[in-house]
Amino acid sequence: MKTIQLSLPYGLGLVNCYLVKTEVGFILIDTGSSNLRASLEDELELSGCQPGNLRLIVITHGDFDHTGNAAYLRSKFDTKIAMHAKDVGMAERGDMFWNRKKGNTLFRILGPILFRFKKPDRFTPDRTIGEGDDLAEYGLDAKVLSIPGHSKGSIGILTADGELFCGDLLTNQDQPVLNAIMDDAAVAAKSIEKLKAQNVQTVYPGHGKPFPWEAFLDNIALWD
Repeated sequence: MKTIQLSLPYGLGLVNCYLVKTEVGFILIDTGSSNLRASLEDELELSGCQPGNLRLIVITHGDFDHTGNAAYLRSKFDTKIAMHAKDVGMAERGDMFWNRKKGNTLFRILGPILFRFKKPDRFTPDRTIGEGDDLAEYGLDAKVLSIPGHSKGSIGILTADGELFCGDLLTNQDQPVLNAIMDDAAVAAKSIEKLKAQNVQTVYPGHGKPFPWEAFLDNIALWD
């Protein structure tokens, strides 16, 4: 598994994409934003990922910094895109606020101006995935978990070895924490309780470094 870090526009930090090699090809989890497309392509090429062996693109949620290169890669690599149905409208409309609560008024005004997808970057996924779906047909022993909170359609990918790709539910910029940007904090708390019942060992967040699940649980204990 390879972590590909890409810079976000406007100096907003970094976002992670994860390239997983299987016996039958590759799976790419999230695609970054479109501003550093060439860098992403270079990283894929260096890893041996090329047209014909990228089996699937999995989108953990519909934000621009996770879906920005999906449509382009689908066309170039002749692959498929999968994401949760409740975030599909974000990708189709180029609107990261679709199907979310009202939130901050100023951010909702500026967001579409700063982060709106260009029409060529919008897409409809080839399949929708949700709770309990598995990725065995793509060569990965892993299942999909519905972990809403950051968005209604946020999903995690949990491998049989306990590696969790969690999108933006959790982050690790300085320490492992719940992401501060939440559509519904109460729902996010339920997602955390759900994860406690799973065999999670290592967490791979959308932003920040991977961390042991126990490190996050220890932080929760300190806050409590």
